[in-house]
Amino acid sequence: MSNLTHLDEEGAARMVDVSGKAVTAREAIARGRIDMSEAAAAAIAQGLVKKGDVLSVARIAGIMAAKRTADLIPLCHPVALSAVTVDLHPDESGVTVEATARTAGQTGVEMEALTAATVALLTVYDMAKAIDKAMVIGAVRLIAKSGGKSGDWRAP
Repeated sequence: MSNLTHLDEEGAARMVDVSGKAVTAREAIARGRIDMSEAAAAAIAQGLVKKGDVLSVARIAGIMAAKRTADLIPLCHPVALSAVTVDLHPDESGVTVEATARTAGQTGVEMEALTAATVALLTVYDMAKAIDKAMVIGAVRLIAKSGGKSGDWRAP
């Protein structure tokens, strides 16, 4: 019925069988951004947000989220992650997040990297919303992936 891997012949949702795939080193990098007022950005950069260290908490939230991706995205495989890094780069108008997920396995880690970046951004919003409720989360996207049958890919 479809060339989509998450649909069976009748069009029903299914988890893809990866048992025949080779175990390879896999990596994915995702990036996103939260734009905000100068006051909120300055408070985050200077560590003056009343809820605490926004960047440290967002980093931990992103790492934890990557580890729980299969619990959040129904057809994702649970993946034994080798490493997850979440880097946050504040500037005068917001914070850019870059998340990297790695594994040696039979399926990729794109969703883990995207989940890490998104939850880190949501955490920044949660912690700074008392200063700026109009913050905008956006531009969350896959930047690069490597490994697996489809090989390497980089965003244009």
